[in-house]
Amino acid sequence: MSDAVAANKWLEKIKDDKKGKLKIYIGMSAGVGKTYRMLQEAHRLLNNNVNIKIGFVETHNRKETQALIDGLPIIPRRTVFYKGKQLEELDVQAILLLQPQVVIVDELAHSNIPGSKNEKRWQDVLDIMDAGINVISAVNIQHIESINREVKEITGVEVQERVPDKLLQLADEVVNIDLTAEELITRLKEGKIYDPAKVQQALENFFQSEKILQLRELALKEVAGQVERKVDHEVTIKKNAYRHEKFLACISSNYITAQKVIRKTGRLASYYNSQWFLLYVQTPKEAADKIPLAAQRHLINNFKMATELGATIIQLKQENIARGIIDTVVKKEITTVCIGKPHFNLFQVILKTNVFNELLKTLSQNEADIIILS
Repeated sequence: MSDAVAANKWLEKIKDDKKGKLKIYIGMSAGVGKTYRMLQEAHRLLNNNVNIKIGFVETHNRKETQALIDGLPIIPRRTVFYKGKQLEELDVQAILLLQPQVVIVDELAHSNIPGSKNEKRWQDVLDIMDAGINVISAVNIQHIESINREVKEITGVEVQERVPDKLLQLADEVVNIDLTAEELITRLKEGKIYDPAKVQQALENFFQSEKILQLRELALKEVAGQVERKVDHEVTIKKNAYRHEKFLACISSNYITAQKVIRKTGRLASYYNSQWFLLYVQTPKEAADKIPLAAQRHLINNFKMATELGATIIQLKQENIARGIIDTVVKKEITTVCIGKPHFNLFQVILKTNVFNELLKTLSQNEADIIILS
């Protein structure tokens, strides 16, 4: 599909509904051309007499991208002083006041300055959409929450600014901006991505062909998955409005294991367009006055991450974890239970055999599956 045809399809879409629609350009890394493509689309929409405004665009001083700003109506940024520095942020109130038909909001994963109404820019975008304004935005694949660990394994860097997967699910369109590794590296060497002084360092770190190829594969799979889910939701669900699958992620206060279980269960639920729950069974030994404050903070952060990924949080006080799982499976009609890899020694497994057998029996009776996540 050509860029012009895609723009026309988007133009038709934004006329349909009162609630704002969301279009996201996604790419494997900085420099693939997400912002460039957004600005090209902005010009097409403007030429079609659409009331479009630039809410926030980050050009990174790239000449080709900067040139596309000319001729587009811009909403001035909000000036904020923080720790003695003057900083600029997206002016959400100005956007809501001006009520454009479409607004461009770049850097979807950006963290707002402390004291802002919302912690993250993606939350600003949701507020804008609630006001009936359509949004076009962009994000790199490494900022998607549920694949954060995979990205760290590829790049060696843990990305701190992340976007919950639900944003991609909410989007009416997700467009992958794809380049080969060779094309991206060539752009870097030509000074089209970073300042020339930073090129060599980038080539030695992030911009290595093997890393780019793996990130490219992640981006292609993510967008393909979104398209598949959208087709399933819009076509299949019309024939069968009830989605049978319900996932239950079971976690403890173990921070690392819990994060893996949350992210993987979130991705499963996202793939199946299904409801999912996060269960934490607080045993007497994990009472608030018995576990370290750091563990309590990690637990709260995990609850927050699960909520952003679409989970409903369930907290139980129960001496027996398996019993808590059994009760939840029955009450919530769970179809799939997801747990982390058990770290029991053989003696503990033997002691827990009866309860474990009861859990398996309950799952069988309720036609539920159990997935042990590595």
